[in-house]
Amino acid sequence: MVRRSIFALGVAAIWIGSAAAQDAPPSYQADPTVYKVIFEDQSFRVIAATWKKGATDKPHSHPLPFVVYALDDCTVRVHNPDGTTRELKNKAGVASAGPITVSHTAENVGDTDCRALLVERK
Repeated sequence: MVRRSIFALGVAAIWIGSAAAQDAPPSYQADPTVYKVIFEDQSFRVIAATWKKGATDKPHSHPLPFVVYALDDCTVRVHNPDGTTRELKNKAGVASAGPITVSHTAENVGDTDCRALLVERK
């Protein structure tokens, strides 16, 4: 009985550890050099993001649905843990909705800095 319990705990620890490794902290916690919280209350969080030319941020997630408002024309390449990528062409002054997103990184592949505002509803 004790051996089964220890085995079960070991399997659970491995499963939890591997699940946690695929998760990442929210953007503003993972990489404060790129993401800065500029407003927060009980309902909303507003994050200013600036990717320098050629920069890639640290692995992060978006645990809440959000809206992105592009401040610059720029292109960001999103890298997913499974190796897939997608390019997002941001147009200054255009807003778009983003879903809850698991771990990924974002790379500024354009010729200029890339800035955006992210608004999360809590």
